[in-house]
Amino acid sequence: MTLSPDVSRQLSRMEEACRQTQRQLDMVDRQITRRMTALIPDLLPRRTRYRDGKAPDPQAFLERYRSQLAALTAERQPEIDALSRKLARQEQVIARFLEQHGEAVELSGQVQ
Repeated sequence: MTLSPDVSRQLSRMEEACRQTQRQLDMVDRQITRRMTALIPDLLPRRTRYRDGKAPDPQAFLERYRSQLAALTAERQPEIDALSRKLARQEQVIARFLEQHGEAVELSGQVQ
């Protein structure tokens, strides 16, 4: 038994849509990371404090970094949530599709 071209094409389109949504999520993550990388010089302590005899506090840097990261993530959170829900729905649809056409999909996978 072989997988009909129509079923194969439909599965391929669903999987491609799922990969595209995952790429969009990854792109949002990379944009946040790139923005945080650009902000690091602004988060570093000023050198004048060290001249006063005080060493810079590494915890203060981490706190500033985390608060900026949280702010940037919160800014994009609605988009991240929407893409995550879309990806979950797409994966469910693919799983149901494979359940309905599972035997044919498995057989065609073994033939290839």
